Amino acid sequence: MRRHLLPLACAGLALALAGCGGGAKKALVPPRPVITHLVAPPPEGIHKIQHVVVIMQENRSFDSYFGTYPGADGIPGVAGNPGQVPCLPDPRTGRCVAPYHDRQDRNLGGPHSQDNARADIDGGRMDGFVVQQSKARTGCEQVFNPACGRSSGAADVMGYHTGADIPNYWTYARDFVLQDHMFQSDASWSLPAHLYMVSGWSARCSTGDPMSCVNEDQNPGLPPDFQRSLGVRSLATPQYAWTDLTYLLYRYGVSWGYYVFNGSQPDCVDSAALSCAPVSQGAKTPGIWNPLPYFEDVHQDGQLGNVRSLSDFFTAARTGTLPAVSWIDPNGVVSEHPPALISVGETYVTRLINAIMRSPEWDSTAIFLAWDDWGGFYDHVAPPTVDVNGYGLRVPGLVISPYARAGYIDHQTLSFDAYLKFIEDDFLGGRRLDPRTDGRPDPRPDVRENAPALGDLTADFDFSQPPRPPVI
Repeated sequence: MRRHLLPLACAGLALALAGCGGGAKKALVPPRPVITHLVAPPPEGIHKIQHVVVIMQENRSFDSYFGTYPGADGIPGVAGNPGQVPCLPDPRTGRCVAPYHDRQDRNLGGPHSQDNARADIDGGRMDGFVVQQSKARTGCEQVFNPACGRSSGAADVMGYHTGADIPNYWTYARDFVLQDHMFQSDASWSLPAHLYMVSGWSARCSTGDPMSCVNEDQNPGLPPDFQRSLGVRSLATPQYAWTDLTYLLYRYGVSWGYYVFNGSQPDCVDSAALSCAPVSQGAKTPGIWNPLPYFEDVHQDGQLGNVRSLSDFFTAARTGTLPAVSWIDPNGVVSEHPPALISVGETYVTRLINAIMRSPEWDSTAIFLAWDDWGGFYDHVAPPTVDVNGYGLRVPGLVISPYARAGYIDHQTLSFDAYLKFIEDDFLGGRRLDPRTDGRPDPRPDVRENAPALGDLTADFDFSQPPRPPVI
């Protein structure tokens, strides 16, 4: 028996039409199923941000870059700011050094260990910067050393740059958000700062057990290349066994990437020194700016492949495949860490931001730009004390996003912990790196994201406005 198929035109007619196709019988066409497509409501508030990109540069204080920015808490007595112009003692000359406009593109900076931070702050007097730089200059500028910066013989920790020197950074401040009370999470050097950036703590661990970790803000465990420069023969891989944010991101299915620019790291094993031989870095070479490969939970979760080359970030931006959370670290040449040129660092950061702004995902992205520590440069604001480790000195902070408030100066007390808090609130329903609740307890002294003094980055956004166009 041959089965006859109804013509498509006939199959779409109502049952009342008889004899379709010329036959004598009525064609019974089954009713089409009603398909309901469930469309998720558009995201609201903070959840309009589906991509967070943290760009971390190196070694600049807030006053050194934005101390004369209109409306910001800048250098007293300079550029219309209230107060008396500071003048810090210089042991070399017996006189004092006042802030001055430094047009040098290559700076010397100052030492920036935990002890140097304590001396710079000097009990809240903020007057130790010139003395600390003077002590560290022996063997650096006094003899030719290509690893040293240039200060024309002046105590350049008192120098500041203006919008004429760093025009793109000041343009981002005018068009988006400048944070004038962003403090380094801890009062120490690059390695602890980068550990705080991803985990909210800096510690030393004796085993792979998180409970073996103890608080250590200056010497959390050096990468082998830095041990080698100290003359250590038996190199040991540091164990970062406490919990970092990637543990929660992986547990709740949130994508992330840590992007490393191949090149070198200029920081010294002795963070009180001003110069040392550079150490190489890359996505496959863990270091002071690339600490995640030493975290136990990254290995346990099989997430080591998320530490990638910077070229992968540009590809993801161009193709609209950015992960939910990205961290980007520079190399020595583009880091703005003395002796790197400021102009080269600003050009590199602008290229990163342009790539994001040209991305199909610009409309759902927030960029957090900061500098990892103060680099020995002068700042007049004494940091608040939140626990045994911090905060450290003020650093520049910028928020760039299609939802960022235009020309807004955020005066809240902030630190890199605010980045963790924003990411947790946006993607993790407010879950914290909290030993009592995160399922992987460690003995950290406190939950930094919950510090009463810490501000909330959502204040920097207006989620009711339509997405703003990029500023290329």
